[in-house]
Amino acid sequence: MNPRVSILTVWGLVATAALVLLPLAVRDRLPDPMATHWGPGGGADGSMPFAASVVMSVLLWVVPWLVLLAMAVRGRALVRRLGRMYWCGTAGFMSVFAIGIGGITLLANLDAPDWTRARLAGWHVIAVILAAALAAVAAGYLGRGEPDQPSPEGEQPPRLRLRAGERTVWVSRVANPWLVAVAVATVACVGVLVVLGLIGVMPGPVAVVALPVLVVLLVIGVMSASVTVRAGDDGVAIGFGPLGWPVRRIRLSSIDSAYSEVRQPSQVGGWGFRGLPGSATIMLRGGECLIIRYRSGGQLAISIDDAARGASLINALIAERVEA
Repeated sequence: MNPRVSILTVWGLVATAALVLLPLAVRDRLPDPMATHWGPGGGADGSMPFAASVVMSVLLWVVPWLVLLAMAVRGRALVRRLGRMYWCGTAGFMSVFAIGIGGITLLANLDAPDWTRARLAGWHVIAVILAAALAAVAAGYLGRGEPDQPSPEGEQPPRLRLRAGERTVWVSRVANPWLVAVAVATVACVGVLVVLGLIGVMPGPVAVVALPVLVVLLVIGVMSASVTVRAGDDGVAIGFGPLGWPVRRIRLSSIDSAYSEVRQPSQVGGWGFRGLPGSATIMLRGGECLIIRYRSGGQLAISIDDAARGASLINALIAERVEA
């Protein structure tokens, strides 16, 4: 078993035990029901029975814990370094966040005569979020492991044979139907908000805040739902969205080589735009990806169909420029 899986298994059991035993240890000092929801001023405005509160606190941690274990055992989440960083970072964040939220909830209810008298200090929430973020960074760093194995020494990247004077262009496109569905749903929400605002049902302040947020989500959803990649004499152009705009252009002079590789969302942290500076990924679906290695040492991975042919053409065009 992977040592990371063993550590998370043990840590998960310890965290679960803490979330159950700590409330039971102070049970006689807590009101029933307990305050579990708070207003802007820190006053309680919602409650749950003691047992339900403990169950919800435990589920906040147990559900992501089991999902992470399943990803590691049944998938390829730990194969690549970036995937290991996301996996360990998520485990660190969620465990500290769940324990912290459970702890400050107990602290707010401790010795309160009834749940309406419970108070939650705002800085407690901020402290929990900061602690969880620090735990995520530390866990991701410590669990990242060794760098990904480079290609075997002497292995040549695929290269397409071009006839003298022949000009060739490679174009491929991929779309994620789920992301398209999210964009469509966002359009519907925007339309509903506009109609409700026009007929006076939606309060003005709510519409003013919600509409820009939905518009931003719509733009991001549309731009990230599909990608088009074109490779030719002028370099590589990556177009986003149904219209292929905006476009990111990469000059051939900045590319060292290209190749194709099968990668899954679990290996890079999920769908969409992922990665760290120098190792970015545009992941719209699992499977074949075009990997572009820069002369500066970084790389860009793009999930795209027919990636092997695209990589072959890019390498051939690079070689042609060098030989010229």
